[in-house]
Amino acid sequence: MHRIARLPAAAAVASAVLALPGTAVAAPGAPLSGNQLSQNCTRSTDSGLTCSFDVPPGAYEIQLALGSRTAAADTGLDVEANRTVLAPVATAAGHTVVRSVTVDVRTPESMPDGQEGDGTPGLQLRITGSAPALAGLRVTPRPHAPRLFVISDSTASDWLRTVQRGWAQELPQYLRSGIDVANWAVSGSSTVSWLSRPELFAALQPRIHPGDEVLVQLAHNDKNTDEDTYRANLLTLVDGVRARGGRPVLVTPPVRHLFGSDGRITPTGRIVNGLGVDLPAVMRDVARQQGLPLLDLTADSEALVERLGPDASWQLYADLPAGRSQTHFDAAGATTVAGLVAQEIARAGLPAAGFLDNPPGAQGARR
Repeated sequence: MHRIARLPAAAAVASAVLALPGTAVAAPGAPLSGNQLSQNCTRSTDSGLTCSFDVPPGAYEIQLALGSRTAAADTGLDVEANRTVLAPVATAAGHTVVRSVTVDVRTPESMPDGQEGDGTPGLQLRITGSAPALAGLRVTPRPHAPRLFVISDSTASDWLRTVQRGWAQELPQYLRSGIDVANWAVSGSSTVSWLSRPELFAALQPRIHPGDEVLVQLAHNDKNTDEDTYRANLLTLVDGVRARGGRPVLVTPPVRHLFGSDGRITPTGRIVNGLGVDLPAVMRDVARQQGLPLLDLTADSEALVERLGPDASWQLYADLPAGRSQTHFDAAGATTVAGLVAQEIARAGLPAAGFLDNPPGAQGARR
């Protein structure tokens, strides 16, 4: 492995950062220079170090040397639209560790339909943690990285301008470098809209390469979709993924915070829709008939929420201006649910399981 360029001794986040003169991305194997203060990066007391690199859409590997020669540190990394790709890593004074992550860069920066705007072009990095310190950094294009696409709704989507978070927004922190999580989840979307809106499946399908895995979690917004239509829509998506050589994977939806008097999640909370269609059950049946992997996030999240109980389980859900959401997660909740998804990926033996960094419990990511 090529050595990551070191910053000067004072190069904790509070002091100095590095960048290439004139360009933001290294040629494969070439280290970034540590001799210039970066014009691409700025620091602030509340958000640590932020960097913006002028690169085209695509997959990039980011290698970081974390730590400080003089002080203990706690350093993580968020990218693009608040995607957590590295949970904070603790290092003792005088010690550094190297971590690598693979990042998907696109425009729009958050949801692909642009409902939150285009965001900032290029690659956006934010060094996080309680005492962040960066000793080295390199960014390298990885155009041939295998991809893990996510087709879903607001429970999984990237959120840029709100406290709510989607589980696919937090999933990358459970994965080692080498796989590109391409989160196409769109708030408000259903199986119907994913097939009818040209900016959704029609735009995603040509991007699928042979061997790419495609997680499909759509149900929350199929509130008035009858069973035959829902089943047919799932099959259309599955066939469309297969037509490109991709690997479709069905994911049942996370439950809503809706408890009955018996202390159990209600049918509506388990995503039985307004027509009485048990959407997760239909999805399980489609997976069985088609011989598809199934990640049963409904069962996993139901068990988790019921175990926590009606009061404590609110900690998973976002506190929005209109009140506590019964459906959407905050950062901690989305991280927990992403952990459930990571466990299901491992259990199903998906190719992506080979990139899991020690299959996690539901309460935390790799460090």
